Amino acid sequence: MVDAKALLTKFSHPVPRYTSYPTAPQFRPGTAQRDMEHTLGNVGSQPVSLYVHIPYCNRLCWFCGCNTKHTLRYAPVRAYVDTLLLEIEQVAGKMQHKADLARIHFGGGSPSILQPEDVLRIGEALEHAFSIRYDAEISVELDPAAIPSGTLGAYRSIGMNRASLGVQDFAPKVQQAINRPQSYEDTADVIQQLRSLGVRSLNLDALYGLPFQTVETVQSTMDQVVSLAPNRIALFGYAHVPWMKPHQKMIPQAALPDALTRYEQSKAASDRLIGAGYVPVGIDHFAKWDEELALAASTDQLHRNFQGYTTDPCETLIGLGASAISRFPTCFVQNEPATANWRARVEAGAMAAAKSCQLDDDDHLRGWAIERLMCDFAIPMLDLSERFGSTGADLAEELAELAAREQDGLCEISDGRFIIPDDARAFTRIVAARLDAYLDQGPARYSQAV
Repeated sequence: MVDAKALLTKFSHPVPRYTSYPTAPQFRPGTAQRDMEHTLGNVGSQPVSLYVHIPYCNRLCWFCGCNTKHTLRYAPVRAYVDTLLLEIEQVAGKMQHKADLARIHFGGGSPSILQPEDVLRIGEALEHAFSIRYDAEISVELDPAAIPSGTLGAYRSIGMNRASLGVQDFAPKVQQAINRPQSYEDTADVIQQLRSLGVRSLNLDALYGLPFQTVETVQSTMDQVVSLAPNRIALFGYAHVPWMKPHQKMIPQAALPDALTRYEQSKAASDRLIGAGYVPVGIDHFAKWDEELALAASTDQLHRNFQGYTTDPCETLIGLGASAISRFPTCFVQNEPATANWRARVEAGAMAAAKSCQLDDDDHLRGWAIERLMCDFAIPMLDLSERFGSTGADLAEELAELAAREQDGLCEISDGRFIIPDDARAFTRIVAARLDAYLDQGPARYSQAV
């Protein structure tokens, strides 16, 4: 049995969330546009995923760590969509054939800020540029408090069959402290609209570690979330990174819980969700037992990407919009983060790519191992050598040495697998970081590990 209090003191240092490996601080300028153009030209016939970034919100939530900006006018949003349509055309034009899209995810920011006509314009452009599979998963992130009339119907008309709604916390004092007023009733109303439109899967996002939260208020929010009967629930720890997101300085730091309280909030919330019949998936997701995310987790087919846990097996993910990241078998490429610079590049006829990271054999090996830890809490030792040959066998030896030296109960070897025991899973990012060959390189700063 691990001593959580002692471990929280010992491992208080921040580490990456490992939605990619190498992580974003390893992306570099220089060859990004050439990398993007060359890699798009080599995309084969396998299904592809698409991410569309809408970096605008009509309110700025102080906890937010996303690449977004606050606007009270719609004109900049419409202009952004105009440029996005150009980028769709440019990206498709670099490919040898129409890509077969199996997944489309609209993220932000708040994709729900779009007016219906702009949703339809984007849908039409995607339909023209790509071959969208009849069974494609099309998901949209929504802010329940700010959805124009007709926008949900427009998204449904272009194929939306999954939606993710931000809740964070229903306690008014917490909402005030993070500048996100949102009633339970407004959230329930949007969910009812989505279900009446035939959207088959709903996810709700909640946070612990927010200012003024207590174990009791977190449990109360979980009870309200469960009452809305979502198919999935994402329970994230608030990442306080004001050096990256200056608006987070608006949050009263003295009101933030300490590491032990965060851990207690996380455990209490998790216990509440499991008690309500949800199955834990990875380190921070929950799903109904018959939901495909839970089924994937039970059969070691779960994956992790920039949107979190997913059943998406596609090796290629193309990112569109400012700051969007593309993942290819050979590299990562990130678009220009600043919206003005992104628009200037696209409107000049250039690729919007600003940074990239070429992947070598060690990156593939460690990336696979870290993903398995984050998804399955286990790495089959035999799989390493079977998949990666001698370098995989070398990593297996490294893992065996890690387990042999482990004194805190975070990892061990069991039945030919390097595993994280059940009671240590809250510290999975700490264990994953031990496999990160780049962690000590450069001045990158990350969020709290637990």
